[in-house]
Amino acid sequence: MERSRGELLVELGEAGRDHSNAAVMYHAAISARMGLSPVEEKTLDLLQRSGALSAGELGERTGLAPASVSGLVDRLERKGFARRVKDPQDRRRTNVEIDPSIEGRLAPLFAPFAAKLADLYADYSDADLAVILDFLHRSAGIQREATRALTEATEE
Repeated sequence: MERSRGELLVELGEAGRDHSNAAVMYHAAISARMGLSPVEEKTLDLLQRSGALSAGELGERTGLAPASVSGLVDRLERKGFARRVKDPQDRRRTNVEIDPSIEGRLAPLFAPFAAKLADLYADYSDADLAVILDFLHRSAGIQREATRALTEATEE
């Protein structure tokens, strides 16, 4: 029997919450193994994927307010996971980059999960993957906006 749109939307909401909970718990476990908070661990992931970013860029991409970003970078530096470096194009500007010496410690933590995701992706057509990708990009944007709104309201 085909489900109605209303039923699908309820189920989608529940599945989204379940997915979010699973992601938070996974990253909390990874963070604990690394001695980091979940925000610190996800910031490292962002730096690993993006390369060096300014504090302003980190704020834009994380949705965190400037004061929160500054404290975050300070903690990552103290723990030896990231460092501030001069921007090669503009020596007046400082960027934050992941410390390259930790790359080898991170990969083994994620390898089993990444392999299982690759197996899951094989079950979907290219058209299915395009829809999933569109949904993930758009929902992440909505979540970043919500994070930014909550963070800015807290710091006012």
